[in-house]
Amino acid sequence: MADVAPLVRIEGLYKSFGRLDVLKGIDLKVQQGQKISLIGPSGSGKTTLLRCVNYLEEPTRGSIYIDNELIGQRQVGARRLPMGDGELARMRAGIGMVFQRFNLFPHLSVLENIILGPLKVLGRERGEAVELAEDLLNKVGMLNKRDAFPEQLSGGQQQRIAIARALAMRPKLMLFDEATSALDPELVGEVLAVMRKLAEEGMTMIIVTHEMRFAETVSDQVVFMADGNIVEQGPPRQVFRESQVERTRAFLRAVQEH
Repeated sequence: MADVAPLVRIEGLYKSFGRLDVLKGIDLKVQQGQKISLIGPSGSGKTTLLRCVNYLEEPTRGSIYIDNELIGQRQVGARRLPMGDGELARMRAGIGMVFQRFNLFPHLSVLENIILGPLKVLGRERGEAVELAEDLLNKVGMLNKRDAFPEQLSGGQQQRIAIARALAMRPKLMLFDEATSALDPELVGEVLAVMRKLAEEGMTMIIVTHEMRFAETVSDQVVFMADGNIVEQGPPRQVFRESQVERTRAFLRAVQEH
């Protein structure tokens, strides 16, 4: 795997909001098909890192490559210029993102929410988009809700629809930003089950999560972040069971106590 160019390559990534330094020189590679979980205390920079990957946040410094292509910027000789809106939209179309909040359009049915991107961004025929949407709804166990509206659904159901909507763009990479944190505890399992299924099917995923058991069982690599830095990175067993880093162990102890 080491000889294969990574799908995501992050080099020297810094992000500041005014005088607050949120990311302080992040280096990370994600290979095709890998599942990477980002764990760590609130405020450690996990969500900001995820948002930089699809350029919802513009990095202060550093580079992010998706499939060997620099996102958000164009290299022109020795200079870097901002990427045009059309180019950025093209790259973003290959990156699915599922947020803490479901961000479904309340005035559209479940089906219309899912086919909107394929119709408007990818230029798909309606019949093709509907067929794909129904396949995805079946995958997330929500086909019987195709004509419902978001307000008629539970939080867990809305989040499963949000995942189906992201998948409808046929992304090469899926980003999950605390996809279960806004859900009631009894609804968390149904969303994690969908994410687990995607992982088993080989989807490349970067997952920000507080669900430690899920991170341990699904991930190829776990990245522990604190204070804007990667403190430790390795296979789940190393990070969760055999960590030599006191900062990591202290975080995991604190999580287990809650």
